[in-house]
This record gives sequence, C-alpha cells and structure tokens, in this order.
Amino acid sequence: MLSRWGRRIVLSIGLVLGVAGCSTVTHPPAPAKAGVENYSYIIGPGDSLNIVVWRNPELSMSTPVRPDGKIAAPLVDELYVQGKNSTEVAREVEKVLGKYVRDPVVTVMVTGFVGPFSEQIRVVGEAARPQFLPFRDKMSLLDVMIAVGGLTDFADGNGATILRTAEGNKQYSVRLKDLIKRGDVSANVEMRPGDILIIPQGLF
Repeated sequence: MLSRWGRRIVLSIGLVLGVAGCSTVTHPPAPAKAGVENYSYIIGPGDSLNIVVWRNPELSMSTPVRPDGKIAAPLVDELYVQGKNSTEVAREVEKVLGKYVRDPVVTVMVTGFVGPFSEQIRVVGEAARPQFLPFRDKMSLLDVMIAVGGLTDFADGNGATILRTAEGNKQYSVRLKDLIKRGDVSANVEMRPGDILIIPQGLF
C-alpha cells in the first residue's frame, strides 16, 4: 500500500498529466538555483552502510538498510537509521556499543546510495528510461536527463514540468528540448530533493 505521502504524490502527478493533456496551463520557469545549501546525505532503505569500530574488527561490518529503515550489526539489534546522516548513525552505534565496549569509536560510511523516498528524484512520462534517482548535491536537470537516457521521440520536451514537493507541490516549467536537442545551457537548472520531473507526450 502507498503511504499517505505516496498517495498524495500519485494524485498530484495524475492531476498534472490530466491537465497537460487537455489545456495549455502555463507555469513559471524553474529557478536556475534550487537553494539547497550545506546538503547532508540522508540514509534510506536500500542503502549499504560500512560500519567500522576502531580496534574492534570483529564488530565492524557492512550491512544493508532494510525496507523498514533498520539495520542489524554485532551487538546492535534493530537500530532505526532511516532519515539520519552517517554521523548521527555512528553516534547511536557508539551509544549502544558503549554497554559492551569501553569508549567505542565508530565510523559509518554509506557505500551504496538510494536515499529515502522523500528525497529521490523521480522521472515520469516520455523519458527513455523513466525511473527514480538518488539525489546528489548540486544535481542538475541535465544530470537527470543523462541518467534516464534523454527523451523519447514522442516527448513534448519544452512542455515538461518539475513538481517540487519541497515547496508544497509547486510546479515549474522546464525546457528539455532546448537543453538536450539545441544545447541551450540556459535551460539547465538545479534540482531539489524530492523533485518529480514530468515529461508529457506531444500532440501530433
């Protein structure tokens, strides 16, 4: 079942696609800068964590983050890590290990990146490979389009929009055709965590 957040996004996308197919609604152009400063990667289900306990190699290990957002490690049972950064998780592991090990020093490194659902970039519609992507600091629209393989032959590239969940599902227009087909770098914009890129089909 979809979460409340997921149902809200699906409904928003459906409304957007429906409107795009029957009218010429205009949206403000997406700002060149997304305003994301001092970004810190947030751990999500599917990520892989490398936990290193200094001077205690038997307690060090690599572990995936389960779909419920938890990990299990030696002497660490059912630790919830989703929505936290690696430093926060390291301090929590130290707190747990402190019951068994004197003054543990823990380092946590993320080695496989998926990220929480709320921060993933989703591409729907007429992309060559519609998919979700983990957000990266300073990620641009061009980065996203390279990752999804560009547009299909039926795409209305300049009719595409970004649904920005971080701004209450505000919608911005983007010029994918100008960016990809014409090399117009002025059409390149920064993405924000949770952005949904919607690429409609052109009218023929």
